[in-house]
Amino acid sequence: MTAVADHPTANPAHARRLRPFTESQRNRTPLDRRDGYALLCIGILAAITRFIGLSHPVSSGTPIFDEKHYVPQAWDIVRSWEHLLIGGIESNPGYGLVVHPPLAKQIIALAEFVFGYSPWGWRAMAAAFGTAVVIVTMLLARELTQSWKVGAFAGIIATFDGVLLVSSRFGMLDIFQVFFIIAAAWMLARDHREMRARMHRAWQTLVDDNITAGNGRTFTSADKPGNNAWNSRFGPRFGVRWWRFGAGIMLGCALAIKWSGLYYIAFFGLFCVLGDLIIRRRYGVTRPYSAVWFRDIPAALASLVAVPVLLYLWSWRAWFASETAVYRHAAVDGTIEDGSWLHSLPDTVASWLYYHQSVLEFHSTLTSSGGHTHPWDSKPWAWLAGLRPILYYSNTELDCPLGGSEAGCRQMLFLFGTPAIWWLIVPGLLWAVWALVVRGERAFAWPLVGFAAGFIPWLAAYDRQMYFFYAAAFIPFVIVIYAIILGHLAHRGRYVRWRLLVHLTGRELTVGSLVVIVYLATVVGMFIYYSPILYALTITDGWYHSLMWLPSWT
Repeated sequence: MTAVADHPTANPAHARRLRPFTESQRNRTPLDRRDGYALLCIGILAAITRFIGLSHPVSSGTPIFDEKHYVPQAWDIVRSWEHLLIGGIESNPGYGLVVHPPLAKQIIALAEFVFGYSPWGWRAMAAAFGTAVVIVTMLLARELTQSWKVGAFAGIIATFDGVLLVSSRFGMLDIFQVFFIIAAAWMLARDHREMRARMHRAWQTLVDDNITAGNGRTFTSADKPGNNAWNSRFGPRFGVRWWRFGAGIMLGCALAIKWSGLYYIAFFGLFCVLGDLIIRRRYGVTRPYSAVWFRDIPAALASLVAVPVLLYLWSWRAWFASETAVYRHAAVDGTIEDGSWLHSLPDTVASWLYYHQSVLEFHSTLTSSGGHTHPWDSKPWAWLAGLRPILYYSNTELDCPLGGSEAGCRQMLFLFGTPAIWWLIVPGLLWAVWALVVRGERAFAWPLVGFAAGFIPWLAAYDRQMYFFYAAAFIPFVIVIYAIILGHLAHRGRYVRWRLLVHLTGRELTVGSLVVIVYLATVVGMFIYYSPILYALTITDGWYHSLMWLPSWT
């Protein structure tokens, strides 16, 4: 027998702490026909916007901007790909070493296998992953709110954001990492809801047993310490958590694309464990902190740390299998200085760590104070309003196709955020924090954590050269926040009984619904308005200058 006082339903103090999750908080509404239509229609729309005109622009038949680094590296992988499962190696002879992990280039190489060394070969996988980013953003918004409408709102906004669009149309790394990050967040949101349901079922089973001892209650075998159903002090074991394991795979892939994936491993891992603690406390577990330390943290470390590390190592398989990869034999060819601690390790491990040491040195010295400058450098606070886009392509010596322009025409392509999205980031975040802290709307928690992981670490490294495309990783979480806010506004307020509006929509709309429609229409309208600099369309110089509203955009 276990002490009555240790039992969560027998101890009055514990009973007062009991706050079981409601059915909507713990149970998941299955996807229905409306979800399917929304995912299909918005997914097709996202694919069209990303694949249309994918072969334009190019620079005299070659890649543009930072494609010039990653596309040739992917082609190196194609040319050296001998073993089906191992793949090829990448090189960057212009700079001596490759400064990012290999997974994204391995993904780009898959399309280059099919389409060859051509624009479609460089960009097809980016467009496919960019389309998937929109879909998974919808799934995350839908999972947090259990509303197909909120998911649809998120999908529409994500489809027509300029940063996500341009990132999806070029053979660079960021859109691949964005996909794996947002997929990890969605899986962890699924995991957390499932754990709430498991805890509630275990607690409900205990309550339904209606056992008595001393005070009119007795205990069953479910109360014995160590029982998987319910331990009197630690609560139940959550069991195998496949969604969390899947999130670990996604985070490992994010890390294998860029080291900034470490930020998401740290933030998501801590928030996942915090979620487990909250669940145990709400169900009156006697020692919730001990339960988290002994039951939840070891399993979380396995899924969200060990699995990503193993995936990261796996992404380097071609380097380990090669004899000619960069620094492959640094430990024996004199590259590593005598007396270095690396010589105490096996040669292969020492060479691999020396490679990483060299990459770390490259990134750590790429600072403004160190004399490094770039015309499109921008700091994190500028990202919060899209104040400094990046020029990817420029062709200013064009004849106007229809003639009649004395000033001439040009093609310009920017990584540019749709103003209706990016200019509202700060008020949107403030609203989300207020709603979470004051009103307890936990749907905002995950997107806030995702934003923090993609923004706060860069503040600590503000002296480093940084660019607007780093912000691509956090904007899907901001979009989810917008979608949740729009979901709250829809159907709120008094009805607007304008005859023209009723005639166009076929019914009366509330003020909140009208605000939602106006905002989404503004996002789409601004996307269309700025499409010339998102697709490098030929426009007159006067038209181009009319698009440059802020001096910092040029």
